[in-house]
Amino acid sequence: MQFCFLKRLSLGIFFLGGIVFAQEQQHEKYEPTWQSLKKVNPAPNWFQDAKFGIYTHWGPVSSAFVGTDPDTFYAGWHGMKMYEDGKKVPTKNGKPTSNYLHHKKKYGNPAKYGYKYIIEQFDTSGFDVKKWATLFELSGAKFAGPVAMHHDNFAMWDAKSTRWNSMNYGGIDPSAALKKEIEARGMKFMGSFHHAFTWQYFAPAHQHRGVDPKDYDLYTNPHALDSKTPDERFYKEWWAKLKEFIDVYQPDLLWFDWWLENMTEESREKFLAYYYNKGLEWDKDVVVCYKESTFPENTAVKDYERGRPNQPKQDVWLTDTSPGAWFYRPGAEFKTPNELIDILIDIVSKNGLMLLNVPPNPDGTIPKEMEDLLIHIGEWLKINGDAIYATRPWTVFGEGPTRLSEGGHKVEKIKIAYTNKDIRFTKKSGKEFFAIVMDKPENEIVIQSFSTQLGVLNSTIENIELLGSNAKISWERNEKGLVIKTPSNIAPSYAYAFKITLTGYKENNIGGAVDAHVD
Repeated sequence: MQFCFLKRLSLGIFFLGGIVFAQEQQHEKYEPTWQSLKKVNPAPNWFQDAKFGIYTHWGPVSSAFVGTDPDTFYAGWHGMKMYEDGKKVPTKNGKPTSNYLHHKKKYGNPAKYGYKYIIEQFDTSGFDVKKWATLFELSGAKFAGPVAMHHDNFAMWDAKSTRWNSMNYGGIDPSAALKKEIEARGMKFMGSFHHAFTWQYFAPAHQHRGVDPKDYDLYTNPHALDSKTPDERFYKEWWAKLKEFIDVYQPDLLWFDWWLENMTEESREKFLAYYYNKGLEWDKDVVVCYKESTFPENTAVKDYERGRPNQPKQDVWLTDTSPGAWFYRPGAEFKTPNELIDILIDIVSKNGLMLLNVPPNPDGTIPKEMEDLLIHIGEWLKINGDAIYATRPWTVFGEGPTRLSEGGHKVEKIKIAYTNKDIRFTKKSGKEFFAIVMDKPENEIVIQSFSTQLGVLNSTIENIELLGSNAKISWERNEKGLVIKTPSNIAPSYAYAFKITLTGYKENNIGGAVDAHVD
């Protein structure tokens, strides 16, 4: 009896010890080395399932373009370009930039009325967090948040790490407000950081003269225009702001703009380890998105600015894009819902996600055109979301005549229009996938990839249905492909998602169906 008791006791201790060991293994902290960080899962399921998110370019600079000439080009980086007079700060043609001329006319000479003056006039009177969050929810986005800090080094939260923040200049904490309302609607909360480039962004301000040394905490310490080597103060302040946002707001996702690749490997490893370890502490899977070569691809999610690959990628990726300019511009032209939905479909078929920018008006109200755009996207996703959310790439990403000639950043500038011959595929499982026709089909749809002469589809089709329709779908599969007869009462839409259910792939075991027929 004593032996049995001791045996059970020792087995119990062993079992409990195994649980503790497994938990310790599961929660093993990351070291600030690429070798340790490659153990992370950079694209957890919630992120892969989400497919669509929103962030907002809004801050003091939003007001800078009010009063601009609609027939004149102005560069987006106003806080940098406003100092380029062609003399103290050289330009390619030796002439002042349109940003400089506009700023001088609107505010005065930037030597006296520098970027600091724009910050001091930040108007937040139109910011309605419930309206913002409700609109993001209606759009179908699954994660959302602010541009927490752009190149101008201004914190869009109640920062203790810098006095240049939205509470001191604006009287609000949009990050706290958005986190509360976004999470209350079941979305994940994110923030984006662009302040690595601040080192070069404000170099012209020093070259132009007039920066008070007490304001170096905004403009950085003086340095050469072509310097790509931040000083010790810059690293310290860059990290303090980022760490504070992480600790206070516990974001599910952090997104980084370019230029971070110019900072030391040590600073990048330090950040990743800290944030991923915070995710372990919070018991949630966090995500980091980056551009260029900032991080190794197995440690974070790569982002393409206004672009995407022209073929599927094995690793999950992200596109950040905007329907128009990044920040407010008077008379801005926006992409149509059809264009953005087609881009989203193409992205998802290639194992990607879309992060869409919303540029509010200078006072924080969202333009009516942008509201309508988001609502239209949401209405389409409400009907067709099953073909987008929680899907994975199918055997091939699509077919049809319209393709990107090349992949990478900013390929959206190549204007393309998808047709009803362009089809993209996504899948839910081995038995359920979707064929999305990217314009209104005519009498019949021929999906050539499903031809009986090809080996792409090797399971029997059980059923086909059109999402959002009760119509019975007539179809046949032959050497031409899968031929679907278009329902006569098809409703207007930006794209049409057909759900295809298969019998699924099976293999016989030993003694299975084949053996049963052998004499």
